[in-house]
Amino acid sequence: MTDSKYFTTTKKGEIFELKAELNSDKKEKKKEAVKKVIASMTVGKDVSALFPDVVNCMQTDNLELKKLVYLYLMNYAKSQPDMAIMAVNTFVKDCEDPNPLIRALAVRTMGCIRVDKITEYLCEPLRKCLKDEDPYVRKTAAVCVAKLHDINAQLVEDQGFLDTLKDLISDSNPMVVANAVAALSEIAESHPSSNLLDLNPQSINKLLTALNECTEWGQIFILDCLANYMPKDDREAQSICERVTPRLSHANSAVVLSAVKVLMKFMEMLSKDLDYYATLLKKLAPPLVTLLSAEPELQYVALRNINLIVQKRPEILKHEMKVFFVKYNDPIYVKLEKLDIMIRLASQANIAQVLAELKEYATEVDVDFVRKAVRAIGRCAIKVEQSAERCVSTLLDLIQTKVNYVVQEAIVVIKDIFRKYPNKYESVIATLCENLDSLDEPEARAAMIWIVGEYAERIDNADELLESFLEGFHDESTQVQLQLLTAIVKLFLKKPTETQELVQQVLSLATQDSDNPDLRDRGYIYWRLLSTDPVAAKEVVLAEKPLISEETDLIEPTLLDELICYIGTLASVYHKPPNAFVEGGRGVVHKSLPPRTASSESTESPETAPAGAPAGDQPDVIPAQGDLLGDLLNLDLGPPVSGPPLAASSVQMGAVDLLGGGLDSLIGDSNFGAPSASVAAAPAPARLGAPISSGLSDLFDLTSGVGTLSGSYVAPKAVWLPAMKAKGLEISGTFTRQVGSISMDLQLTNKALQVMTDFAIQFNRNSFGLAPAAPLQVHAPLSPNQTVEISLPLNTVGSVMKMEPLNNLQVAVKNNIDVFYFSTLYPLHVLFVEDGKMDRQMFLATWKDIANENEAQFQIRDCPLNTEAASNKLQSSNIFTVAKRNVEGQDMLYQSLKLTNGIWVLAELRIQPGNPSFTDLELSLKCRAPEVSQHVHQAYETILKN
Repeated sequence: MTDSKYFTTTKKGEIFELKAELNSDKKEKKKEAVKKVIASMTVGKDVSALFPDVVNCMQTDNLELKKLVYLYLMNYAKSQPDMAIMAVNTFVKDCEDPNPLIRALAVRTMGCIRVDKITEYLCEPLRKCLKDEDPYVRKTAAVCVAKLHDINAQLVEDQGFLDTLKDLISDSNPMVVANAVAALSEIAESHPSSNLLDLNPQSINKLLTALNECTEWGQIFILDCLANYMPKDDREAQSICERVTPRLSHANSAVVLSAVKVLMKFMEMLSKDLDYYATLLKKLAPPLVTLLSAEPELQYVALRNINLIVQKRPEILKHEMKVFFVKYNDPIYVKLEKLDIMIRLASQANIAQVLAELKEYATEVDVDFVRKAVRAIGRCAIKVEQSAERCVSTLLDLIQTKVNYVVQEAIVVIKDIFRKYPNKYESVIATLCENLDSLDEPEARAAMIWIVGEYAERIDNADELLESFLEGFHDESTQVQLQLLTAIVKLFLKKPTETQELVQQVLSLATQDSDNPDLRDRGYIYWRLLSTDPVAAKEVVLAEKPLISEETDLIEPTLLDELICYIGTLASVYHKPPNAFVEGGRGVVHKSLPPRTASSESTESPETAPAGAPAGDQPDVIPAQGDLLGDLLNLDLGPPVSGPPLAASSVQMGAVDLLGGGLDSLIGDSNFGAPSASVAAAPAPARLGAPISSGLSDLFDLTSGVGTLSGSYVAPKAVWLPAMKAKGLEISGTFTRQVGSISMDLQLTNKALQVMTDFAIQFNRNSFGLAPAAPLQVHAPLSPNQTVEISLPLNTVGSVMKMEPLNNLQVAVKNNIDVFYFSTLYPLHVLFVEDGKMDRQMFLATWKDIANENEAQFQIRDCPLNTEAASNKLQSSNIFTVAKRNVEGQDMLYQSLKLTNGIWVLAELRIQPGNPSFTDLELSLKCRAPEVSQHVHQAYETILKN
């Protein structure tokens, strides 16, 4: 008879009968009774009344009965804590049982009883089991420590269990090592600040040795732990990769993905020139391909991870396009994911193959899939320019099929192709217009209207076409209404005489007859523009549009790097960092890829990446060069990362490159990603762009009346962001330099009607790497009509990108209302460092050494200063006089200054002393980066005249 008999109900007084059976003298009857109790518990009946009777059954040698009693105990200990204490003696006794299975069972159950009262009694048995001679008991005890830590962290630390766990990493048994690593990782996740897993090359070696011998789950624990390790150099990274590579051929897909994660992280540290790097790329492809022969659910997880891998390193799978071709019996979720990866791998070499495949998909029966396939053809056209013509003709063939949803998708896609390749494929417009009547989806109608408006001058009956849409204006979706309004205004600006009535009709419909605020606002803006200044209207409405790029659907680089660290976890399937879907802070640690070492990029020379300042350390503040900033709303409100002390950084920079090739290489270079030597010389903090906090203890004095020490000239505050543009927040400010520290002195005024909180600030990449050295701290909420003054310390270890003009700084400020962007120009003299005085011999040699074409001449008008006063004023702003002489009645000052990135500027200043009628000064500047001279001249003028 099967165990189902235990689930059948017995006669009345069930609990009473069970109680009698539990207290029976016969062992078999006892066991049957406990099984009935467990069965009742499983189906949800309350059998807690039997607690003392069941606990009495613990005193037995029968392993099966013991397991059943322990199961009952785990379930009811929480609701009966006082009774559970009765079981403690048995646990203590079982932990010393000669049978290792019973010892392990006792320690496992102890960890599962989450009752505070009992935990202190369990410390002694647990300590014995952690040092047990049997590895099975030790590995069970290791996991028990993590469970106990979850109940009472302080107790675990006081009892020294964490040190014992660390010792178990050196255990001779691989499964014990794996469980110790798993337990420590679990504890470390809930306490990110504690350095529990203090890995070093010796312990890594032990983990790698254990890796070959433990079970698949043990291997996953160890691989995940290795992924959190930071090798000290590329040689160690390569050695770890070599020992992890065999895991790629494991049968368990979780082990394979964990191994891929370790290799993807450590590849960051390997030079692309190494033969081993190329070998590793080849070895990574087959296991990923093999994952796609599993069942559909596993395929989907593999494809989501491959999607990330392909974005990071497309070269791994560039020859494996065929694997991602869709099979007829693939579920839709696998098909769509494969389609996405096909586009990411599309290149000039394989585009013909891809297009033939996509055209085939566009004739399938699954509507969703067909739509995605048509979109994919458009994405290929945008990604691979050489294929654009072929893609357009493929789309036209699909339009000729007259299948409604195919036609609509094709029109949406062709609109994007027009945006990417203007004035190239407009000959197809006639074909598109033929299908106007069949369009019923808002997106397709909006795309068609955009095409008609954009190319109105080429379409003879454009006004009739747009008028046909206008008839049912109020029934259209907002997207179509907005597009129609803009298209008709475009048409009017191109053909004003024929379309006057039409434009009046649409403006009246949009403003007077519409309830939609977006539509009304746009209508009023156009109306006012057209009525006051038609030329301005033309410039606004018919402005040249930026080309769209294929990169719009790529994951933002810093997020991608973080997700690569989570390969094989839920984060890699959702394509979101864990903090986006894990509630509470527990277990959420921000991870990032290791920085590239100085030897890791073949293109880098010693000048561009000195040791100690890896180029990879410069974080990407922004997603793309032309953008302003990544959205500050996504900033983590974690503790700040402070940069190195500013004075020290400036001195260190100078030591790298005395006469500054600094901006020379920076300004002449089109690739602004990697900063040059003098800029990168100061060690950058690990993640400058990430943590901005608003609720931390004061890192710097925020007193309002900050007066500069006898430092450089400070310009009066100017309004940088007017309240009109920032929903009531007005920002004024200026820049100061005192005692080697640069600050941005801000004045925030709330002119709105609501309280403002949660302030944060971020800078775009800029010419000199200016970045906040601490969070923007506004200690109290900013009430309406209140003003607060703040001094924000800056450093120069941020990311570098040449700006136009050179001293342009783009800033984003976030508060609880929105994110606001503005630009300001910082005076260059705040970047003049304190050790900028050259000795005479050096000055002379450098002046001769710099080419004459790098010399710039300027005049400073109306400056009635004598030589002494001018020299003192300039010295207070770190422009130092090296030598002085009088030539034919003129005083000549020879001066030097040095910028924070190590660039030297040499100057000759001519002053006519004792002649009140002659107040103009002449300035000659020599610098290896002549682009700087204009801004240094402005600094001279500002300092001398104020």
